[in-house]
Order: sequence, then C-alpha cells, then structure tokens
Amino acid sequence: MSSLLETKIAARQHALREQGLLRQRKVLGVDHALNTNASTSSPRFVFEGRAYVNFSSNDYLGLSRVPELVEALHLGAQTYGVGSGASPLVTGYSDAHLALERELCDLTGHEAALLFCSGFSANTALMKTLFDQHDIVVADKLVHASIIDGLQDSGAQLKRFLHNSLESAERLLARHQTSALITESVFSMDGDCAPIFELSALCRQHHTWLIVDDAHGFAVLDGYNNADAAKLIDVQVVTFGKALGCQGAAVLGSQALIDFLVSNAREYIYSTALSPANAALALAATQYSTAHPELQQKLLENIALFKRLCREANVPLLGSDTAIQPLIIGDALQTLQVAEELRAAGIWVGAIRPPTVPVGSARLRITLTAAHAAEDITACVAQLAQVLSRVGVPLVTERQAADDHR
Repeated sequence: MSSLLETKIAARQHALREQGLLRQRKVLGVDHALNTNASTSSPRFVFEGRAYVNFSSNDYLGLSRVPELVEALHLGAQTYGVGSGASPLVTGYSDAHLALERELCDLTGHEAALLFCSGFSANTALMKTLFDQHDIVVADKLVHASIIDGLQDSGAQLKRFLHNSLESAERLLARHQTSALITESVFSMDGDCAPIFELSALCRQHHTWLIVDDAHGFAVLDGYNNADAAKLIDVQVVTFGKALGCQGAAVLGSQALIDFLVSNAREYIYSTALSPANAALALAATQYSTAHPELQQKLLENIALFKRLCREANVPLLGSDTAIQPLIIGDALQTLQVAEELRAAGIWVGAIRPPTVPVGSARLRITLTAAHAAEDITACVAQLAQVLSRVGVPLVTERQAADDHR
C-alpha cells in the first residue's frame, strides 16, 4: 500500500508528463573534437553517443573553455586547495575572495561586494534579508523566480508593474511609499533589456532604491555596465556562470548594505563559502573579458547574423537584440516536438515551458555565443525553418507576444 506522499508524487509526475511539462536531467559528455580540432569552434557536447551543437548555453563569451582560464582554475586549486572548508564568517573568506570583490567594485563603481555560490542564492538572500513586512517593493512583472521567492519569504508587499513599462512603474511609485524598484538588465526568457537609465531617474525622483539583477547583462552589455554603474544602480547582482563562464555570484552596493548582509543574510552566514579557486577563476575571467573586447564584438556579429538569417527565412523572433533569442510557439507539447526534431538534426535548443514562462507562451530559447561558428548558425536557422514548416506550428508573432505581457 502506497503512502500519501508516494501517491502524491506519482500523480503529480503523471500529470506533468501528460502536459509535456515533466523536467528530467540528461547526462551530457565532452565532445573531444573540441580539444583535437582547432577548426571546431562552436560549443558542442555529446549525448547518448552523438555530438550536438549547443544553442542553449549562457556562456555568452565562450570563456568556459579558454585555455588561460582553465590554467587559472588549476593554479587557484594548487594555491588554495579545491574547497573553502568553512562558511565565510568562520575560515572560508580568503584573499582570493577579497581580490575578486575589489575587482568587481573597480569595474562598477560600487563601494563593496559580497560573494555567493549562485545567482539564485544571491537574489534570495538579498530580498529576504533586506526587506520585511514593513516594506513595499515594486518589481517588473517578469523578474526572476529567485527574486519572487526571496520577496515572498521576506513578507514584503510586492507590487508588479507591466513589463518594461515606465508608465506602469511610475504609477506604482507615485501611489505607494516604496522601498525599492527591482528589474533585470536582460530578461532571461525574452532577451529584452530594461530601460535602466529611465528607471534610475524615476527612482531618484521618488527617493527609492533601484535594484538590478544583472545576471545576463554583466560583461556583455554596454552603457551602464562600467565604472559608472553605481551612479545609476543602488544594488547590482552579477553572476559568474553566464558571460564569465564559471561559477558564483556577487551582490554589489554600498558598504553599509554589504555590512548589513554579512551580519544578517542566513544564506551567507550558514553556507560554505565559494571556493577560493573559483574566486580566483572568476577574477581571471573578469580580467580576461575586459582585456578582450573583440569577444563582445564577435557576439554582436553572431546575433546580427542569426537575426538576419531568421528574417530571410521568415522565422519570427521576439525582437531581442541580445544573445537570448526566443521563438514563441505557445503549446508545450508542440514546443517539445520542435526541439526534438532539431536535436535529430544535431542542434540542441532549449524548450522552455510553464511554469518557467506563462501558460500559452512555451518557446524555444535559442542562445548565441561568441564561440559559435557562422556555418553552425546558418545550419541552425535552416533546420529551424524546415522543422517549423514541416510541423506546421502556428507561431506567435512579436506583437502578440508583447500583448501577452500587458
């Protein structure tokens, strides 16, 4: 006889499978051609004995396999060992962590930084520590799940404005005495950018903090992502697992904020610290990305090539100018079918379904990197056009997708 929990688990998994929403891990292996064939530049991996071109990675600058950074991790491990051994407030905080924090502050203009093992933990720790039931917080409708989870845990009153709508945000700021406005630099599912300069001006006008989750913009966006960032943004959360190609995250802000988090953030106090070797690697990756602006230029060229080829092939995209290029299909099962047919052609594209995105907006999330070769981008678009035509999926237009946010 099954227990209550066993019955609940089985029923929930069955329902998810029937809806095309069941999540399952896939064991990926290394494509050794990446190490033996210099002409094979596009990111690839092996799954069940077959190699795939990877169009699902957030490694936007292609840094995860750069030899200099592989060596930096090796040197970091030789110097510090492979782990930190304790939480930061015990013996887990080293000169490698301090050096990385100082580098991030030099790059952005913020006074201080605090390292976390992931962007999710950085966001949730910031939200649940900084706010409480006395705070009213305004946030973009599409902010990341980690922000929502942290705000729910905090007890703060959350008011959400229409996606990237200055008018909607201003109405909420005028109506409520808010503690902060929260947005992302690049939205992870739509690939569009927040109007940071305009939101900053609004926040200054209403005497409220601007908090920006900069996970997908750090090291790839121009404009505010430099030593002047602190003049526009009160708190900036950056991650190392996207454009920097490694692991970890940081909250950047005033010295008073960071001191407050050190004393009160439970995720920071009670977690084993990011390993010093990984901190040394993130420092090296930050310096490498700054020293090689041609990588950002190559990424922009690959984005432009992909968009032009899709336009010529009548493949309707969502209008993003960033490395994240969504193609909304709508139905979760049809989205899975298209992704599986692309995999049959050796192209691996993410199939994003609810609850990650709203019901009716399941999509392919195609991500481009500086490491992609032009011929692989061309092949990806050609196969995409063929599969969409063969399957006969009624695509959601850019205007319809924009209307869904309102």
